Formats: sequence, C-alpha cells, structure tokens
Amino acid sequence: MKYIASTTFNHKQSLKTGILLVNLGTPDAPDAPSLRRYLKEFLSDPRVVEMPRLIWWMILNGIILNIRPKRSAKAYQSVWTEQGSPLRIHLEEQTRQLINRYESALGDSITNRCIEIDYAMRYGQPSVDSVLQKMMHAGVNKIIVLPLYPQYSAATTGSTFDAIAKTLTRFRQVPELHFISHYHDHPAFIQAIGNKIKRYWQQSGKAQKLIFSYHGIPKRYFDNGDPYHCECYKTSRLIAEYLELNEDEYMTTFQSRFGREEWLKPYTDETLKLLPQQGVKSVQMVCPGFSADCLETIEEIGIENRGYFMDAGGEQYEYIEALNSDLDHIEMMYQLTSNYIGDTLNQQDVLMRSQQALKFGAEK
Repeated sequence: MKYIASTTFNHKQSLKTGILLVNLGTPDAPDAPSLRRYLKEFLSDPRVVEMPRLIWWMILNGIILNIRPKRSAKAYQSVWTEQGSPLRIHLEEQTRQLINRYESALGDSITNRCIEIDYAMRYGQPSVDSVLQKMMHAGVNKIIVLPLYPQYSAATTGSTFDAIAKTLTRFRQVPELHFISHYHDHPAFIQAIGNKIKRYWQQSGKAQKLIFSYHGIPKRYFDNGDPYHCECYKTSRLIAEYLELNEDEYMTTFQSRFGREEWLKPYTDETLKLLPQQGVKSVQMVCPGFSADCLETIEEIGIENRGYFMDAGGEQYEYIEALNSDLDHIEMMYQLTSNYIGDTLNQQDVLMRSQQALKFGAEK
C-alpha cells in the first residue's frame, strides 16, 4: 500500500490545527438525478441501514432509487433558495462566523494560518475526504472534528467517524485527532436552545405545549445499544429545566421515519393528530437535534406536520427555528473546539523541538 504524504516533514514545521465542521449532507440540486446520487450514497451506508448487504442492495436499487428520488425532489424544491440548499447555506455561514469568533479571540494565530477552519458534508459535496485531504496538504497536524449532531447516533456521528478514519488511514503521517462525539448536555448548547425559545416567547407568547421533535431511528438500533434515545430525552429535560417548565408543558417525539419496522416513539405526526382531541389546541415545535434548518425542519415540521395538527382540530401551530448561525450557537462551537487548540499557539515549542532534533543529528 502506498501512503499519501501530506507535506514534506521538517523539524521547523509550525504546529497547525484544523477544525472541521461536518453535517449530514444535501443533494447538489433539487432534481431527481441529483437526489438519486445523494440517496444512493446515503442509503448505501451500513451505519444508516443495518441490514444484510445483498438484501438491502436489491431493495435499494430495485425499488427505492426508482421511486423516492422523484418524490424527494419535489420536497426539496419547496425549500430550495436562490443560494441553494438551506443546510449548505447555514453550514457555510456557521463556518464563516466561527472563523470570525476565532479571529476575535486569537488574532494573528488564525490570520497566520495556524488554524484552518472548514466544513464538509458526510454525504454529497464538499466531501469529508476532499476537505480532510486539503487540510493535510496544508500542513495540518492536529484535527478537531465537530459533527453537528448534538445527540450521538451510530447512523450520524458514528458514520462521520468512519469517513474520517477512512481518509486518515491513507496518510503516512496521521494527525493528532480530537473527535467530539456528542454535546447533547453541554451547558452552552442547552443555554443556546433555551435562549432561542425565550426570545421567541417574548415576541409571540407561549403555547399550551412545547414539543421537542428529534429525527427518529429504528427501535432495534436502540435495543442494540445506541444511546441516541436517552440523549434526546436528556436534552429535552435539561432545556425544560432551563425554561422552568412543568412536565405537562412539554413532550419529546420522533419524526422522519420510513419503512415498515418500528422506530422510536412517540411519533411526531401521530402525536400531533391526537393532541387536539386531548384539549391541546396550540403547540410550538422545536428540533434540538438539528443544528441548522433543512428539509426535515422547514418542510416536514413547518408544513407537513402543521397540516396534521390543524386538520385534527388544532388552532395554533408554530415552529421555532433551529440555532443556525445564532451567536449563542457559534459561541458553543467555539467552546467545544477551543478546548483542544492547546500548543498549536505555542510556537516556542516548535523552536525547541527543532533545536533538539538538530542536536541529535537531524538535517537542517
């Protein structure tokens, strides 16, 4: 096996850290061919669909990829903007704002390229592989990866780690790696969500019920040890405590299921169909598992589930936007990543290392 050389090593090489933000991904365009490519990559991941590969290959290529791309394209067309996919737009802005936050804190350290900050998509473009290679060739020798999934799941965070590892195993010099696997209970995250809700209440008032809706996973993943379900409920509880809510003022549900097997319950759509019959006529929806607004929040929660609730007799339905590029959210990212910067900023260590290497006979 021939390993890739990132840069030609020398003992005077400056320490350089790369910070990589990763989100799930998006198709290149809201059309059937683009959706087919995106869904094939996404649904071919064994972390996402845990089924015998041959059986799943036949289902995916024989049925799903012949039906779902056209249907999904219509949904994406409803949320697409002139600038492109909402998820990509938000991720690009989050990256820009995090760069600004580091520049305000560290000044010349980031200006002089001691810190590289970039983003990648687990599925689609820019790929994890392409951005990691760019960082390595730029001389990065420490990488901090922040998957923007607050709650850990093998299907999201675990899959992101797989992609990181697959690329790094091809390099001769493996960088120091810090992989942030979750932040579902980090105080800065809870505060950011809580403050977002408080600001919304100041403008629009409170509904009878605040519903925390998270992306679902098959129940058997939870039965097999995935901590996602527990982390979602902990996030909800901590936000509710921050907001000083009683137990009857909020609830946790799970959305976006597909297929016939049982997923995590209660289901968001079925819950919204039942609540008006139980006397709950006004609800406010928030999605603490999504770091940026995307198809699942804008179309599924904002439009589709609104219809279920209103058709069932509901009177007021409101969606509270994701954190996106809120200052609290960027500050949380800064806190999560800056803990690992360490000696990147201590270039005196580079000089000492160089002098020691020369003392022991290294070439200049």
